[in-house]
Amino acid sequence: MIKVTAGADAPERCSQAFTVAAVAVASGVEVSLWLTGESSWFALPGRAAEFELPHAAPLPELIDGILAGGGMITVCTQCAARRDIEEKDLIEGARIAGAQVFVGEVMADDVQALVY
Repeated sequence: MIKVTAGADAPERCSQAFTVAAVAVASGVEVSLWLTGESSWFALPGRAAEFELPHAAPLPELIDGILAGGGMITVCTQCAARRDIEEKDLIEGARIAGAQVFVGEVMADDVQALVY
């Protein structure tokens, strides 16, 4: 599980989380990527393309790799609500879920959690 707590407000931390998630999926690791706070915006169509960071992989490519490899992308329920984001607004393959789902995933056997 990888939880992203930063978006364009902390671009290096944000990019690192998406990069680690994409590399993990490409390596055959099951990944659940949780977008919280400002990273929630990247679950909307076109928003990842607006993100730029020199010497970093483009966010849309990382997201595509995560989803194509079977990774799950989840937007925090409260974070989505604070930004007026609804399930119908999300990119294909993303979902909105809350703390109960997060805790269920993170407490499962053999789960490692990384927070950026």
